[in-house]
Amino acid sequence: MSNDRIPVTVLSGSLGAGKTTVLNHVLTADHGLDVAVVVNDMGDVNVDAEHVTQQSDLGGEEEIIELSNGCICCRLRGDMLDEVGRLADRREFDYLLVESSGISEPIPVAQTFAMGFEDAEFDPTDTYVLDTMVTVANAHSFWESFDSGEALAAETPTGESGRVPETVLLDQIEFCDVLLLNKCDLVPDDALDEIEAVLERLQPRAKIVRTEFGNVDPDEILGTERFDFQEASNSAGWKHELQHDHHHDPQEEHGVTSFVYERRRPFHPERIAQLLSELPDELIRAKGFFWSAGREDVAMGVDKAGPSVRAGPSGQWLANLPEAEREQYFAARPGLEDDWDEEWGDRMTRLVFIGREFDDETLIERLDDCVLTDREMNDDWSTYDDPFEPEERRELALANE
Repeated sequence: MSNDRIPVTVLSGSLGAGKTTVLNHVLTADHGLDVAVVVNDMGDVNVDAEHVTQQSDLGGEEEIIELSNGCICCRLRGDMLDEVGRLADRREFDYLLVESSGISEPIPVAQTFAMGFEDAEFDPTDTYVLDTMVTVANAHSFWESFDSGEALAAETPTGESGRVPETVLLDQIEFCDVLLLNKCDLVPDDALDEIEAVLERLQPRAKIVRTEFGNVDPDEILGTERFDFQEASNSAGWKHELQHDHHHDPQEEHGVTSFVYERRRPFHPERIAQLLSELPDELIRAKGFFWSAGREDVAMGVDKAGPSVRAGPSGQWLANLPEAEREQYFAARPGLEDDWDEEWGDRMTRLVFIGREFDDETLIERLDDCVLTDREMNDDWSTYDDPFEPEERRELALANE
């Protein structure tokens, strides 16, 4: 075999999206590659691995690695590296294909292959190169959620990180190189166009491939050389909006729109908490940070994924840092000074909203109603109740409540 590093494709996606079906199809396709497989499942018994073994001719002990009762993005990261290191010692394959669990977060998995993991003896960067991050999305679930306003993800327990599955699903969509829109046979063509428009807004960089029954050309996900960690990290739609000063988009495609809400005054904490708990179902994604009056020490973060909304302390304002440390930030990122206020420093609100067929003008008016009035700017903000205590990201709205 060649001495070149072994390319790796990682399959992510929610439970029931069709990851294992895609995996089985690729394993049985005629692509001329000897593929080793790592299958991760949250259960004590790895049903997916058993299915893969039954459906492929790679039933040998060394070719299929089963990692159960945990996620390779957290508890099983070290175990995964031990196993792929053992495989690398043999080097009897051309390609590594990893199927992560439905609640695995993609960024830690990508970091493991791209940068290694400090608690593991094996350094994967010497032997492996991350080639493609693939997310399998369930077109039928998207279609049903559009009609009902329900969650995109199936009802499953939260992962070890405590994050709700829908938040993980959107992370999987926002951090990938290829999006397989599976189960397209269950959705009308016009609805598929609308779903694609939403996915393109959530993840502008990814190549979207429609599939039925997980039937994908292996060349779409193997050996693409599409992975770039920096690009992938910054490619989420909400990040794209923030970085390009994209404050409003009047050009709607299939009813999909987005805008950036930016204000220099703080929100009244109780009013903004109430609004965040009442955001319309048509909003699929909201992300960013805001200034809550009375909490000048920290920036508040917002993370809306489907019906779930979380908000709470998310980071420190540069204005709170010692001057020398603040100047280092300015030197590294000169654009930061452009937003600097002489009195309040970098304290401000910048939120991105992505949705379909929602009334953005009404939402902007409601957000403005949460901003402090001229009279309230002179209040003692320390007397305001803080709905974001204790200091953790608080769940403000949940599906089916």
